[in-house]
Amino acid sequence: MTSNQTVRNTLVMSSPVGKLTLVASSKGLVAIDVRNNAKRVVTAKDASAQGILIETKQQLEQYFAGKRATFDVALDLVGTEFQLQAWRALCRIPFGKTISYGQQAKNIKNPKAFRAVGSANGKNPIPIIVPCHRVVASDGSLGGYSLGLKMKKQLLALEGVSEAE
Repeated sequence: MTSNQTVRNTLVMSSPVGKLTLVASSKGLVAIDVRNNAKRVVTAKDASAQGILIETKQQLEQYFAGKRATFDVALDLVGTEFQLQAWRALCRIPFGKTISYGQQAKNIKNPKAFRAVGSANGKNPIPIIVPCHRVVASDGSLGGYSLGLKMKKQLLALEGVSEAE
């Protein structure tokens, strides 16, 4: 799941949670940037990356329209081994469900690492598709979200999750 490739292609799309900049390599989706921080340096258009961007945009549009609960685009996640474990665990949280940071830490067989899991989630480069918004505090409150609690609430509401769940 790691990549050292420098060629990145981007595609900007509108969504109910704001403008999303999708970034892909020829191996898979690298990032979804909602803050417009994506580096726009593209050394060449890559047909594989372009195909991944188009497929990602279609799947996100279906998700926001309430017609998709899972994603199956190729991912090109880059991070530490711990971050990759945490992000893979996020991908196993079902649509419309939430878990606590503690449960996520248990799911990666490192039950004391709930704070580290929260930190890894905060560095998740592919929000929405790698659904860190589905992780909440142990008391059921929303906890933090690197993209802001407003967006976390929007995403959970889209999935039919009330704040008290």
